[in-house]
Amino acid sequence: MSDIVNVTQSSFKSEVVEATQPVLVDFWAEWCRPCLAMTPILDELAAEFDGKAKIAKVNVDEERMLGAMFQVMSIPALMIFKDGEKVAEFTGAQDRDTLRSAIEAQL
Repeated sequence: MSDIVNVTQSSFKSEVVEATQPVLVDFWAEWCRPCLAMTPILDELAAEFDGKAKIAKVNVDEERMLGAMFQVMSIPALMIFKDGEKVAEFTGAQDRDTLRSAIEAQL
């Protein structure tokens, strides 16, 4: 089972931009109930796409620069990156099937 990667400003380039597979990045905060509700879905997706796609999380309270860089105005904000470019974006809690389809479209 693949683990979810916690990404910081210093690791964003290596973990997301330079990734050789699609990366779903969840911009979240500990106080955000919808963000916390996403955790089991993201865990399942990490296991399902192990070796094919990466699931990453950015805590916007700790990584304000990354939140600003991607103009995160509301959380959870989920973005899919492929070949270093943002290819999909979702605002608010999403269901597993929506995210699964979005990831599969990038494989």
